[in-house]
Amino acid sequence: MHRANELGYKPLDGGWGWMVVFGAHISIGFAYSTPKALSIFFKEIQEDLGASYSEIAWISSIMLAAMYAGGPVSSVLVNRFGSRPIVILGGLMCGLSMVTASFGSSIIYLYFFIGVIGGCGLSLNLNASLTIISKYFLAKRPLANGLAMAGSPVFLCCLAPLNQYLLDKFGWRGSLFVLGGLMLNCCVAGALMRPVLSHRKPSSSVLQNKVEDQTIKCHTKLKASCMENAKMFLDVSFFKDRGFIIYLIGNMMFIFGAYAPIVFLSAYAINQGVEEYSAAYLLSITGFVDMFVRPGTGLVANSKWIRPRIQYFFSFAMIFNGACHLLCPLIRSYPFLVVYAVFFGIGFGMVFALIFECLMDLMGNRRFPSAVGLVTIIECFPMLLGPPTAGLLVDVFGDYKYLFFMCGSVIVTGGLFLFIMNIYNYHMLAKENRAKTLLKPSGAYFVCSKLWIEKLTDSR
Repeated sequence: MHRANELGYKPLDGGWGWMVVFGAHISIGFAYSTPKALSIFFKEIQEDLGASYSEIAWISSIMLAAMYAGGPVSSVLVNRFGSRPIVILGGLMCGLSMVTASFGSSIIYLYFFIGVIGGCGLSLNLNASLTIISKYFLAKRPLANGLAMAGSPVFLCCLAPLNQYLLDKFGWRGSLFVLGGLMLNCCVAGALMRPVLSHRKPSSSVLQNKVEDQTIKCHTKLKASCMENAKMFLDVSFFKDRGFIIYLIGNMMFIFGAYAPIVFLSAYAINQGVEEYSAAYLLSITGFVDMFVRPGTGLVANSKWIRPRIQYFFSFAMIFNGACHLLCPLIRSYPFLVVYAVFFGIGFGMVFALIFECLMDLMGNRRFPSAVGLVTIIECFPMLLGPPTAGLLVDVFGDYKYLFFMCGSVIVTGGLFLFIMNIYNYHMLAKENRAKTLLKPSGAYFVCSKLWIEKLTDSR
């Protein structure tokens, strides 16, 4: 009820809100799955444009980095104009970027249109969709968010084989053209996100006061909003928090190695002699498993045994994910690649189900929005460099196994770092709390001291 009072209205928790969830499912699905599913085209683009493995990997890296880096700007635009026009604008940017990229004759051309323009469009879709759900739902918000976020694995399951089919029929240029048309459906999804209308009927005196105060408060609110946004995303006081620094280092190591195996999985399978459609289905298998692992991990993490130890559970998920990549180069047959895709989906889903929950556990609800904004911006750098670095290893050694060794070792190291440093952090926190307890004077001490001083004064 308190949260409803803050909003100024009671959220519907249903009704048209479920249509909004459906629209968010579409826009979020395209946002998270497109950078991964585009890897189906990379082999053909590489041969047509004469690009190296490192150069081709920059396409997905730039797109992902632009999607995450555009978060603060997207949030400001959503607060100013609402979710509906922003999602429609994002859908137009995504569609036009793919259509325009289909006419590209150089890899730089694709960097700009697919990576920068398309990534910014995905950023608008993602943030606006998450924001509108919070306005339509309160009691049923976890369910609504879960259904919307399920768009990521669902769309990955569908887009991977669809992209392979389009590639066989139309080539990579025609495929991008058709994909651009499909992404215009984000505009339709945005049209479903009508603004929430308050049905309260304020009195004439209230309306008059609002009109009189509007001009006076306009500039003050604008300045305050800008200051709040700046503090939210540039709060350097977090770097004084030991737990935040530990989380950030481990998280950056995971992000550096997380996306390259997805980008190169299909190409690696083809290199092992797997048929192209079967190679594309590996991504679908990963997405399908991810779809069920994320909510399952959330349930496990919420149990009374795991909840107090969620940071260690996160460390285990990272180590499990990295170990899968370390074992992948030992695989020589398609059935074992399917097993790898299943375990990859399990590890990937576990980590991303916990990644923000662990940050909230460390920072608390009040500091979480500022912390997640800062983490998202910093994550852009390892996300941008990870896949191209992995591609460079393929260029240098001519073998994909070094790519998986690098990603696996970095992620396992990050998981071990988190495990060891969290033990240290909790030990230091307990030690600091004991020291504070000992240094804090008790009420009885003050009473005794006061009586002793009064007695000493009387005797004099």
